[in-house]
Amino acid sequence: MPGRSRATGVFAYGAAAGLAVDLVLGDPRRGHPVAAFGRAAAAVERRLHHDHRGWGALHAAVCAGSAVALGALAARAVRDRPAASAALTAASVWAVVGGTTLGREARAIGGALAAGDLEAARERLPHLCGRDPQSLDGPATARAVVESVAENTSDAVVGALFWGAVAGVPGLVGFRAVNTLDAMVGHTSPRYRRFGWASARLDDLAGWPGARLTAVLAAVAGGNPRGAVRAWRADAPKHPSPNAGPVEASFAGALGVRLGGTLSYGGRVEHRPVLNGAGRAVEVADIERAVALSRRVTALALVVCAGGRLITGAVGRRERGRRGDA
Repeated sequence: MPGRSRATGVFAYGAAAGLAVDLVLGDPRRGHPVAAFGRAAAAVERRLHHDHRGWGALHAAVCAGSAVALGALAARAVRDRPAASAALTAASVWAVVGGTTLGREARAIGGALAAGDLEAARERLPHLCGRDPQSLDGPATARAVVESVAENTSDAVVGALFWGAVAGVPGLVGFRAVNTLDAMVGHTSPRYRRFGWASARLDDLAGWPGARLTAVLAAVAGGNPRGAVRAWRADAPKHPSPNAGPVEASFAGALGVRLGGTLSYGGRVEHRPVLNGAGRAVEVADIERAVALSRRVTALALVVCAGGRLITGAVGRRERGRRGDA
């Protein structure tokens, strides 16, 4: 029993340590594991690419499955050593979350906008999202940054912590692998419309719980819970993404701003629904507010996910004890 008790605390200690390292260092500048996975996935794609959903599903299964298997093997190798297991969890959390780098990039764009340097802001925007920067003026750029901070809080932080709490290191690396595959092949370009379908749907499925948790935590941490929930309920279903909709709507309501509207991706114009239409237009200062909200959501997500893992472990031990007594 004592060994199992220590094991249930591994995720809590490891996740806290990993987020602390991310807070201090941000993403690794060289040799980022996610970049290495991307190169491997691209190599597999060159072998498997056909304009067919079945081949795309195979690509997703090979790439994501391999990441999960490697995570499981690593976790198994240290499972009897709590300190090593916590260290592996910390390293995995640091590798897969991107909250600090997200905030730095958002603030850099906000700083350029505040200085009146729209060209510098446009130049940095692709580091954060896939919008066409040349089509955006200052207010539209600020809005794009706030939307990206909201969505990536779920994709780059909360979703990973959720799956880490559920499945440990394999859950952490598996979620990040799925999210990366979606970014690589999940869009609706002619090359990936069929091949990327499975990766996009898998990302929708994996991101579903983290997106709802992010929306709830944004409502709790944003200072306007009623406005966040109202925007989420009224506007999220109109969004084309089942996961970005709740997160962006909740952030919009929490911050009191209006998100959504017309945008451009890869030369393709999209008319997105307006989120929190009663809010005001996004201003440059709202970028810092969005980053601060993202950090509060991250802290709450750690508490919720680590606490949930500890509570689940305690309940499991109690049930095993009851069965043993019987």
